[in-house]
Amino acid sequence: MIKLKNGFLGERALVLPPAVIEDMERSPLLTALHITDIGYYPRAEHHYRQRTTPINQFVFIYCVEGKGWFRLSDQKPQPIGSNQCFVLPANTPHAYGANEDDPWSIYWIHFKGCLAEAYAASLRSPMNVKPNIYSRINGRIQLFEEIYHTLELGYSKGNLLYACSAFHHFLGTICYQQEYRNAIQKDFIGDPVEQAIHFMKENLEKKLTINELAKYTGYSISHFTSLFKERTGYSPVNYFNQLKIQHACYLLNFTDIKINQVCFKIGIEDCYYFSRLFTKIMGISPTEYKKQAKG
Repeated sequence: MIKLKNGFLGERALVLPPAVIEDMERSPLLTALHITDIGYYPRAEHHYRQRTTPINQFVFIYCVEGKGWFRLSDQKPQPIGSNQCFVLPANTPHAYGANEDDPWSIYWIHFKGCLAEAYAASLRSPMNVKPNIYSRINGRIQLFEEIYHTLELGYSKGNLLYACSAFHHFLGTICYQQEYRNAIQKDFIGDPVEQAIHFMKENLEKKLTINELAKYTGYSISHFTSLFKERTGYSPVNYFNQLKIQHACYLLNFTDIKINQVCFKIGIEDCYYFSRLFTKIMGISPTEYKKQAKG
C-alpha cells in the first residue's frame, strides 16, 4: 500500500526554523502558545504519518472533507469524518492517515506552550464542527488563512506575535464553539434561501448537489429551485459557483496561494475547469486577474 507523508497536489506547509521556535519559547507572550508547523493538505490520497518516537508538540488536525483516522500508541484506530477535529497529545507515539476510498482534506497545526495542554484537553476526542444556520465555519477557515499568510510573510517579532495571538482565537472558536456562534448569531429561521446561501458559504470547499441544498432547507428540489431562482435570479448551482469564484478572488487578492492551489480551496480538483469557470464569471482568467491592479 502506498504511504505518503506529503507531496499532495495543492498542498501548502510551513515549518518554522528551530532558532525561531527557541526565541518564541523565551518570549513572555509567545511561550504560552506558539505554532511550530502549519499546513493544508487537500484530498490527501495515501496520506499516512507514523511517529514511534514521540515529538514534544501537540498536533491539531481539522478534517473539512473526506475521511481519515488516528491512533495513539497501541490503541485501536479512531475514525474521523468530515467536519471533525482533534488534537494528538505531545510526547505520545501516534499514527494517522487518510481513508483509502475517500481521502481527507485537512488543516493541521503543530503547537507548543504552557497553555497547549489546556487547549488540547478539550480536543482529546474528535469534536464535531458541523454546519448549521448559526455556524461560522468559513470565518474560522479565513482565520487559519490569515495565520498562515502572516507567517508566510516572515518571522518578524510582530508577525509571530500576531499569528500566535490569532491562534488563541482560532482554538477558541473550536473549544468554545457555541459561544463563537452566538457572538454574531443571525436569524435565518424560516427563510430557506438565506439558510441555503449560508450553507453554501460554509461549504465552499465541497461539491454540494442540488439535492443536498434542498434537503438542508426541508423543501423539495423543484420547490426549492423555483423559490431560490425567484429570490436571487440564479439557479442554486450557478449561485454556488459565483460564491466559489468570489472566494477565489479573495484568495488571489489577499494571499500568496498559487492559482493551482486556489481551485482546491473552493472544491474544484480540475485546475482547467476552475480556469474556465473563473473566466466565464469574471471575464478574465485567474492569471490575468491576479496581475490586475485593484482599488
